Amino acid sequence: MSTTSLEAPAATPAFQQVSLARKVKNGFATTLVWLSFLIAVVPLVWVLYTVVAYGIKRIPYSNWWGQDFGDVLSDEVGGGVLHAIVGTLLQGLVCAVIAVPIGMLVAIYLVEYGRNGRLAKATTFMVDILSGVPSIVAALFIYALWITTLGLPRSGFAVSLALVLLMIPVVVRSSEEMLRIVPDDLREASYALGVPKWKTIMKIVLPTAMSGIVGGVMMALARVMGETAPLLVLVGYSAYTNWDIFHGEQAALPLLMNNERVSNPMDPGSVGFDRIWGAALTLVLIIALINLLATVFARLVAPKKK
Repeated sequence: MSTTSLEAPAATPAFQQVSLARKVKNGFATTLVWLSFLIAVVPLVWVLYTVVAYGIKRIPYSNWWGQDFGDVLSDEVGGGVLHAIVGTLLQGLVCAVIAVPIGMLVAIYLVEYGRNGRLAKATTFMVDILSGVPSIVAALFIYALWITTLGLPRSGFAVSLALVLLMIPVVVRSSEEMLRIVPDDLREASYALGVPKWKTIMKIVLPTAMSGIVGGVMMALARVMGETAPLLVLVGYSAYTNWDIFHGEQAALPLLMNNERVSNPMDPGSVGFDRIWGAALTLVLIIALINLLATVFARLVAPKKK
């Protein structure tokens, strides 16, 4: 007598109940991840809270944004940081104009053309070395080349050249990683249609990776805008607003903070104390605004999905 389907043994279910040991391990790993996240976030929140708490006293006033310290004594209440904002933005803009095209071209060569060639390996090695160069070394190199050798004056442009050395490796690394994650299928489909390689890079690869590239550029720009060593070596502090980046002394927010630390006592509630924390919060707000604008730009240029 044959066994009917009802009498046949049931098949083992594909999904079995998770064991208690796996649940414990999963809970333990989840707890470690959350603890690591909190350990990383707590110092950031603490720093931001401190900067806002101490720097908010001067920020709401219009003269803080529209005046400089040219007609104000070092220990006198009043004035603003317009001169430092102008210097910071001009130096950062010139640095970005020079560093971003160079960094992106190097990244495109390494990913699209160089691959494992000797020149690509040498370039990668030099980028790795440049990424570890301290800011003071970059400042001294520009001082020796630009000022000592060529005999040109100290200026905000010399600061921008030093910042270029610090910004290029970050742009190269971030752009390189973004270009590598673009699927090769997109490139091959473009080549199959007879599109030249340079046009494939311009029309397919770069637009696909542009969102991440912009984020890397903003990260690099935020890093160099807070550097102090090139300012101390390559340009003098000026309490007046200087729009000419090629001539004369020019202030910047990090240089202003250093100058106030030297010239005024750092007692809580003093003029120098309020200026330093106000300048620090101003720098944070400027970088946050630049990142916000960059995020909007990245979304506008990103490939549209239907």
